[in-house]
Order: sequence, then C-alpha cells, then structure tokens
Amino acid sequence: MDLDPRYRFENYIVGGANRLAVSAARAVGQSPGTSYNPLFIYSSSGLGKTHLMLAIGHLARSLNPQMTVEYVTLEEFIEELNHAIGDSAMELFKQRFHMVDMLLLDDVQFLAGRKETQSEMLRLFNTLQRAGKQVVLTSDRPPSEIGDLDERLITRLTGGLVVDVGSPDYETRVAILRSKCEERGVVFEAGVLDEVARINFTNVRELQGALNRLIACQTLEEAPVTARSVRELLGEKPDTPLLVPSQARGQEFASFLSDLSEVVSQHIDSWRVRVVEAMTYWHQLGYVTLLLERTLEATEEPDVDTLLSRFEASIRRLRELEAEASKIDTQLAASELFKDPERVGEAELVLARLVGGAEPPPGPDPAFTRSELEVGASNQLAVHAVDTIIDEPGKKYNPLFVYGPRGVGKTHLLNALGNELIAQSGGAFTVAVVNASQFIDELIAALQEEQIEKWRARYRVVDALILDDVDKCAGKERSQEELFHIFNSLFYNGRQIVFASEHAPKAIEGLEERLRSRFEGGLVVEIQAPDHALREKLYARYLADVGERLDRPLIDFLASRSVASVAEMRGIVDRLMKAADVVGVPLNASFARKELEGGATAPAPSKQSNGRDADPFFLDEEKILWDWPDVTGRAIEEFR
Repeated sequence: MDLDPRYRFENYIVGGANRLAVSAARAVGQSPGTSYNPLFIYSSSGLGKTHLMLAIGHLARSLNPQMTVEYVTLEEFIEELNHAIGDSAMELFKQRFHMVDMLLLDDVQFLAGRKETQSEMLRLFNTLQRAGKQVVLTSDRPPSEIGDLDERLITRLTGGLVVDVGSPDYETRVAILRSKCEERGVVFEAGVLDEVARINFTNVRELQGALNRLIACQTLEEAPVTARSVRELLGEKPDTPLLVPSQARGQEFASFLSDLSEVVSQHIDSWRVRVVEAMTYWHQLGYVTLLLERTLEATEEPDVDTLLSRFEASIRRLRELEAEASKIDTQLAASELFKDPERVGEAELVLARLVGGAEPPPGPDPAFTRSELEVGASNQLAVHAVDTIIDEPGKKYNPLFVYGPRGVGKTHLLNALGNELIAQSGGAFTVAVVNASQFIDELIAALQEEQIEKWRARYRVVDALILDDVDKCAGKERSQEELFHIFNSLFYNGRQIVFASEHAPKAIEGLEERLRSRFEGGLVVEIQAPDHALREKLYARYLADVGERLDRPLIDFLASRSVASVAEMRGIVDRLMKAADVVGVPLNASFARKELEGGATAPAPSKQSNGRDADPFFLDEEKILWDWPDVTGRAIEEFR
C-alpha cells in the first residue's frame, strides 16, 4: 500500500507523552536496520501510532529513494497469505515480502489466536532481520499482552525496542490545535484553543473533532468563537474538571539521537547501471526480465539509459494497476500478469473489465434532493457541513457524523448529499448510501456464500461511503471489525465517509473504542427537532405538495405547535387533510385547532347519498368506518 503523504514527521507534534517514541522512530527512519529492529509502537486508539509509522517510511524514502518500503495492515497481510495458500502461490507471496527493505505492519494485535499467520510471520521476521532489513510494528497493546501469541514471536517482537505513545498533555494539545489551525488557515480569538486544550479528550482524534466543530460553527455563524462559548458549543458541562497544565518536566530526551550514525550514501545510480545488474534487481522483486535478457543477445550496444527508463516506467504502471486490482480482487492482484512489463496493455484491459463488472453498492435514493432540504436553526450546522463536503469531498469534514432522534431528516440529508456528489462529478463518483441493517445483512450473506472478498470490494472502491443508523453495528463484533478496516481503507485514500445515528458516538453502547475515536475524529453534529422557522417552511411545502391553498393563519397555527420530528409534521398534515375531506369543509386554522386540540368540529349538516340530512354526530371520523346506501335507500354505518 502506498504511504499516505499527509503523515510525516513535519506535522507530528512532539510532547512528553510521545517524545521517546518519536526519537526512536526518527532514528529508525534515518538508519533503517541498524538500530531498534524491530521497533514496536503501541498505544490506545487515536494517539498517532499509524502517523508515526508512516512518517518513518517517508523519512527513509527521502534519504534513500531506492529503498523499498511496504506498509500493510495485518488484516491485508492475512488476506494475501490466505489467497497465496489457496492458489499455491506461496513463492510469489514470499518474494513480495522478503525483498522489501522496510516492512511497516499495522495493528498486529489481530495476530491473537492465528497460529498459521504467526508461523509465517516468524519466518518472515527471521528472513528480514538476517538480511538487515527494518521492521516496524504497531499495536493497541504491548507484545506481552497480545493473547495466545507464540513465545518465539513475542521474543522477536520485543527483541528491538518497545515504546508506547501516551495521551497528549495540555501543552501538546495546544500545539496540535495551533498546528491544525495553521494548516487550514483558521484564526480564533485569544484563549479559545487554550480552553479547548483544557478539556480532557482521551485521544487526538477527539481533539481534532472538537476543533472541526468550532471551525464549522465560526464559519456558519460568521461570528468569532469565544473562550466563554467553547464548552457550550462542544456540549461540555460548565463544571467539567479542567486539566491543570503540566509542570516543567525533568530532563528531556534531547540528546537521544546524538550517538546514532547517519545513513550511508546511495550506492546505485539507476541511469548508469548495466543491463545485467538491472535484470538481477528486478528478478529479485518478482518481475519478468525477458525483455532485458533479449537485449543482451544484440550484436550492438543499445541505448541502455532509454531501455531501462522505459522498463522501469512499465513496472511503475504495473504497480499502479496491481494496487487498483487489489481493491477489488486480491486474488487477481497476485496474478503474474502484473509482473510482466511486456503485458501492460493486457493488464489494463483485464482491470477495466474487472472494474466494470464489479457489483456496485446501493446508491442514494433520487427522491431526496438538496433543493428540497429546508434549513433552520435545528439543522443548519449539519446542512452547512454537507454543502462543504459537496464542494470538497474527502477534505474538511471527514468523517462527518450526524446524530439526532428519528424523523428529524437525517436520511433525507444523507441521500441528498449522495445525489449531489454524483451530480457534481458528472456521474463519475461511486457513492454508497446504505442503512447499517442492510450493511450487516450483506455481510452475513457474504460469509454464508464465501463471498467476503467480493463484499469488501464493493465498499472499498467507492468514492464516498454514507452509512445510516450506524449505531446498529454496536455489539456486533464482526460487523465492527469489517467497518473498521473499510473505514481505514477509504480514509487513507482520501475518500469521503459519512455516518448517521440516533446517538452521538460517545453515547453508543457496545461501540468499540477504535471506531468511536474514528467517528469523533472528523465533525460530529446534531440535528434537533425542527424549530419554529423550519416548521413554517416545512408546513408550507407539505400543504403545497398536496395542492392545498397556502393559508397564512393555518401555517402560523401549525408552526406554533412543538413537534418531535419532521415525520410527525407530515402525519399532522395527512390527518388534517383526511378529516377535512370526511367532513367536507375547507382546511383552515379554525378547523385545524378544533381537530388537533380536541374540540368538537360540529360542521353544518351535510346531505347523504340518499338525500336525507345526516346527524353530524355520525359523521365524526372517529366513529364511522363505512357509510353507504343499501338497496332500500337506507344509510348503513359501521362503527369503529
């Protein structure tokens, strides 16, 4: 997997809780394989383990562009291993990982209980370490606390340096907030960031999520956020205990790197190497070199620089195609087709057919549009966030988490967003809009039919994933595990992610902490019951939709009544329309007041179909179910 360019040492804030880990990571990046091998980094979710790991890879590549750095999550490693075993392709699997110069392996806590994977991992570590190759691992716990782990593997994991990343202290939180504001060109009043940093967030993702909310509020309301309003805007109680800034700490690890040697200068000049050296290099990486072998048979010396440049360009293209194929079908990605520089055209054709034939995920309901989405104080912040995403998907608010009670318009908002993303891209965007219940049902069916890879591919290739009622995943271990990996895949590739729920992430019982921290790492916004202004707009729209005259007193009366949801408002309009139709009077404020507040409607007597006057009592819709004349002309009534 390519290294995410956003995660580098330059934008990693160093504090007392992570200083040792950062110092060790820099040492490894500057001199891979010579010190702290392996380097094992552990911490709770959301504290920057993956950021630090990817920063190591970027630093190593910047110092030595020829270095092969491979980043992979343990889940992806297991998937590739299983496919290699099933396809009798273990040699290709070993070639891929044994030839890397630096292996970055994320989330190794999932090794627990996987005996076969542990055995292969042990062999891989032995091979890489004997060759002086660097290994970096991350986990949410130290090696000794990973359950059911081979003692030999524990010995390997702890044989280098094991460091932890703690929760950031007050000063570090302030530094992180300032850095993020500088990145986004946002300015707050003095004291705002200090006040945010005093709130006891458990990890950096929550801290960034709080900052996102303040930025959104300041942008939407066009008024500066103040230090006094911070806690109210973030939903924190005024009496929330403040964290006292840490006192001056003891000796820092400023001299930690002083005894480390500098990385050696590059040994290979790719423009001057001989053909036979290139053959050996690429063959070791698993690529077919027949084109170069035929060059050696020529009677005249060819243009070696041009030859090797074109050969390398073909391999770069094959790697791009292989990466795209792996998102859809990891089994196909392991094919030798992506290892032959003379078959680039064939590989492109196969990938095009694969992408075109992949079963797309469910998309948005076209009935929900942005133009029909009425805006008021109760949903203004959520709609603002959606409009920002429409303009720049995957940038500012990613993920977006919208919560609120049923019937307040969350589903309309999600589907409208999906439709706008597709429209703005000219139909090029693949947008998945799915309810968590359907998401879980699909997963269960895929497991039963042994089509889990195909199911995963449906969601990993989308440009935007919009998941409604995500709280239904709580308490379902496998569903949360799959969602966790899909989230990571989409997020690290800059794809937009949106969730909706009845409850805020911190209030969802049974939600794993690793998911909770990711949900809170973007922007969390609430949609409340419709306010008065929004009720006016919605009632006017609903009445217009059913062809009713827009009577101002009627709308004023309806809007004055508090309701819990948009759905309840629709129900009120339907009820009034039905009652007015039964009684045969126009719908107005007076009739609505009597109907909704329990007063007798007492309409004027009306004519039955038999021509006789009917008693108003028997026209009460709560009493009559049927009313028609029989063959003798008598009115027949059935009561509820």
